[in-house]
Amino acid sequence: MSALRSWALAARPKTLVAALLPVLIGAAWAHANGAFEWSVATWILLSATCIQIGTNLANDYSDFKKGADTHERLGPTRVTQAGLLSPRAVAGGAMTAFALAVVCAIPLLLRGGWPILAIGLSGILFGWMYTGGPYPLGYNGLAEIFVILYFGVLAVAGTSFLFLLEWQRAAFLLGLIPGILACGLLALNNVRDEQTDRKAGKRTPVVRLGRTFGKWEYAATLYVPYALLLVGLRELSWSAALLPLLALPLSIAPLRAVFTKTDGPALNTALAQTARHMLAFGLLLTIGLIWR
Repeated sequence: MSALRSWALAARPKTLVAALLPVLIGAAWAHANGAFEWSVATWILLSATCIQIGTNLANDYSDFKKGADTHERLGPTRVTQAGLLSPRAVAGGAMTAFALAVVCAIPLLLRGGWPILAIGLSGILFGWMYTGGPYPLGYNGLAEIFVILYFGVLAVAGTSFLFLLEWQRAAFLLGLIPGILACGLLALNNVRDEQTDRKAGKRTPVVRLGRTFGKWEYAATLYVPYALLLVGLRELSWSAALLPLLALPLSIAPLRAVFTKTDGPALNTALAQTARHMLAFGLLLTIGLIWR
């Protein structure tokens, strides 16, 4: 495999949906409230993309160093474990991606001030600490908190703030939706990787509480976002509340797989289906917010 393809594999482009959807939702909410600038949206998208890629590379590096990624791995190929890139190169790539995120965020810092600085720097720090550092979040059952905050609440509310220059309660509520949907990817990974995580010393919720808990946690990540739309009806337009319901059929196949399958290939397919459901839900919500 060429170096370019190896780096593309390491960046995990399929995961970018988790970083980009909350930005789209936050921007759509701001647009619905009369504030939107393409230049601001572009810098947010670039910075969020770099943070996601940096987090992916840091995860690849740290899981390899901790022995979590082995030949027994059921998920997609990890470049460090597969020997496609050296650990030093992957760690350097992570630092480069995080540095680029900071550069892209400079116009945003000038516009939004210290709250954006705090969100951005803490996002980078926790991106590294997800599987790295002395107390990795993913190894101690705290990954869901990180995901809901930084791929949901803070991402949507922070994006909205950069356009409106004020914090709005509804933006925080909206942020729960992509955050919980992103936790579905995490929950499915934890169900699939229960045995290898246990051997590596990862204390994920599935390792601690069992596979049955993981399955129901996954189910909750699929359907709680729909309930949140009902809770937010007073804040949202009817189009924003109802259009995402069109994504509901996409949740059935992966849910069935998680409850009936145990093999890696089937659960990897369910993971891709979960990402498609998340993408459809997020795009429909974005359209609904704009189309009032």
